[in-house]
Amino acid sequence: MTELRAIEICAGAGGQALGLECAGFEHELAVELDANAVNTLKHNRPQWKVVQGDVADPSVWNPADYAPGPDRPQIDLFAGGVPCPPFSIAGKQLGADDERDLFAWAVEQVGVIRPRALLLENVRGLSMPRFAGYRQHVLDRLREFGYSAEWRLLQASDYGVPQLRPRFVLVAMSVDDFAYFHWPEKVESTLSVGETLRDLMKARGWEGADEWADQAKGIAPTIVGGSKKHGGADLGPTRAKRMWAALGVDAYGVHDVAPPYPDTRPMTEFGPKLTTEMVARIQGWDDDEFKWEFTGAKTTRYRQIGNAFPPPVAKALGVAIAAALHQQTSRRELDVASATDPIYLVLKAEEDFLTSDQIARKAGLKLDDPEIDRRISLLSHDFQIIKSERSNGLAYKLGQFRAFTGQEDHVRHEYFRANVSKVS
Repeated sequence: MTELRAIEICAGAGGQALGLECAGFEHELAVELDANAVNTLKHNRPQWKVVQGDVADPSVWNPADYAPGPDRPQIDLFAGGVPCPPFSIAGKQLGADDERDLFAWAVEQVGVIRPRALLLENVRGLSMPRFAGYRQHVLDRLREFGYSAEWRLLQASDYGVPQLRPRFVLVAMSVDDFAYFHWPEKVESTLSVGETLRDLMKARGWEGADEWADQAKGIAPTIVGGSKKHGGADLGPTRAKRMWAALGVDAYGVHDVAPPYPDTRPMTEFGPKLTTEMVARIQGWDDDEFKWEFTGAKTTRYRQIGNAFPPPVAKALGVAIAAALHQQTSRRELDVASATDPIYLVLKAEEDFLTSDQIARKAGLKLDDPEIDRRISLLSHDFQIIKSERSNGLAYKLGQFRAFTGQEDHVRHEYFRANVSKVS
């Protein structure tokens, strides 16, 4: 079987990269902004070409250099985990209005690089109705480039990772190859937190390790890596801390060592704290197939681990993509139906202005349905909505997509120059 070649953007500390490598993909290039994550990538894979900087800066890398040509074979996979804050439920969900949004930009590079396959992942928030128009725009652009694509919400725990960690994944390929793509099958069972960490909790001779492991029967809440704007290592918001407490874990920080602890940092009533090694184990790194070393200080290592895509999930997706590219699976009928909001579809199809009543009729909705105004308001975050006063009421027309796709005059450039040290 021929080796498959990959380019990865926003590569982080290598969770997705390692999983894809285990699935048979060799990295031609990995691009990452954070210097600490770049150090980790270079430490573990010195043979890879790893570039540090803003992925959308042409001086950092030029996507056209990786387009197929007389002396350049086609890249097999273009992958990445672009910034999550624009879609995060914990944030403001500004989408295209968020200067950090790179999802639409990444999709545009498909038209430049022309990879055989695309893999992009993000947080669960992108799957919500708020972003139905945004998602449909992405599918429309990929279709214009000649690709078929699907979105799927995946739970890391379904692929052997002992935490919840839902991720919203986009996979695209040429129509012929995509007919052979099947989303990876779930594993039969996943270890509990106690089973996963038993040996690490016993590493320094803690007598209570087995008792602790036996009661830590569930899987973990989503590991939260945080950002440069916030303080030290912490396992998540209040709700997550309660879930950790139920597992017998003190989520108020990360410890330097496994228990028993020195008197200077004793165990609290919540139980032991995790070390970065334990956090990495819960993210899917292990001492066998997914062996990896993280560089930097403790908080730096924790953020790299917590913000990563779990390697076992990346491997499962990589195996499924590779099988489709080699057309080794059964061929399926593609579902061309688009599950999105009908108001977006109506506005996109019309070149003229439409009133709310006209939109309702074309979309098959009831007249005076308040959902129309609500959806138009949501769409206005991601698209320019042009309004016009008519004798029969306010009329609307869908304007330009507001997201950054590479525009030289986009506000992202100013934001990035002013905040580069805080962007994560």
